Amino acid sequence: MPTCLILMFMLVLAGAGCSTARMPASDFAAPGWTVLSGQAVWKPSANRPELTGDLLVATNANGSCFLQFSKMPFPLVTAQTTDNQWQIEFGASASAWHGRNPLPGRFAWFQLPRALLGATPDRPWRFTPATNSLWRLENPDTGETVEGIVSP
Repeated sequence: MPTCLILMFMLVLAGAGCSTARMPASDFAAPGWTVLSGQAVWKPSANRPELTGDLLVATNANGSCFLQFSKMPFPLVTAQTTDNQWQIEFGASASAWHGRNPLPGRFAWFQLPRALLGATPDRPWRFTPATNSLWRLENPDTGETVEGIVSP
């Protein structure tokens, strides 16, 4: 029960941070959702510093996904997909993009949920599966990396 409350709190934070949200909130208690949480280190590019934070990745059997990388109490990245739409926000809606599928390949945050489920990420992204529970997603062209650990 405490995990459910934490997830609901994170959803409220995600919704409160963006008054222009274009996608509906997800109910992770509904059937079909698988939720993973853990910690991650994100290096946005080769010449930028690393950021550490909490990671929440929720995927649905219908293909929908919700991901949030945060440094409590602030979301650093929130990405969401449905069957035909996507949305990504950096910070408290300081920078946001949205569109219709296909997903843009430039954002690590859309590659990560698929990679964690065993799919090969789009080029040029490379995913190294868990070794000692640690995984790594990297773009060798830009130097962007995300590495971390998640569990149910």
